[in-house]
Amino acid sequence: MDKRPGGATVAGSRCAQVSRETAETSVTVSIDLDGEMQPAGGENPIRVTTGIGFFDHMLYTLAFHAGWGLELVCRGDMEVDDHHTVEDTGLALGSAVARALGEGRGGIVRFGHSFAPLDEALARAVADVSGRPFFAGELSLRRERVGALSCEMVPHFFRSFAQGAGLTLHVDVIRGSNDHHRIEAAFKALALALRTALARGEPGRVPSTKGVL
Repeated sequence: MDKRPGGATVAGSRCAQVSRETAETSVTVSIDLDGEMQPAGGENPIRVTTGIGFFDHMLYTLAFHAGWGLELVCRGDMEVDDHHTVEDTGLALGSAVARALGEGRGGIVRFGHSFAPLDEALARAVADVSGRPFFAGELSLRRERVGALSCEMVPHFFRSFAQGAGLTLHVDVIRGSNDHHRIEAAFKALALALRTALARGEPGRVPSTKGVL
C-alpha cells in the first residue's frame, strides 16, 4: 500500500520530482525530459541507484537514449526479493514522466516507434502518450535472472512504467539468443520510441481528435 505517494513539479516546464514511500520501498525521482538537469558540480545528469546492478544499467540506458536528465534512488526490501523494488521504481518513474508533461500534455508528438539491435538481438517498441495505461509485449526470455534482476520482472517494469506514465506501450523482442542482449535491446528501443513520442511538437496543439490526452 502506498502510504504517501507525493511529488511536486519543479522549475521548468518539463521537469518533475516524485517521491513514493511504502512499507516495502522508498523511491525518489528527479527527471528532466529535455536532458538539461545538471546536478551541483556539473556531474553526469543521469544517476541511478536501486540496489540491482543490471537494473541500474537498464535504467541508465533508458534515460541516456531517451535524452533525459535523471536522478533516481530506490531503497527496497531486497532481503525479500527484487519484485517490490522493480515494480515501485517503474510506478515512480512513470509518475515523474506524467508529472513533467503536465495536465494538458499539449505540444508533444505523442506517437513514437523504434527498432534497436544489440548484436544478434533485435527489439521493437511502439509508444503512445495516450493517457490510457496499457502494456503488451513478448520478450521470450529464457534465463531466470540476469545479474540480480529477475527476468520475469522486465515486462513487469514496462507494465508498471506504462501505468504510472499513462502510456500505451508495445515492446517485443523479434530475435536474439542472449537474454542480456534481448533485455538491453528492448530498453533501448523503448528509449528511442519515447524520445520521439515525448518530443516537442506544435506548441499548444493537443495531438488528439478528442482535444485531450
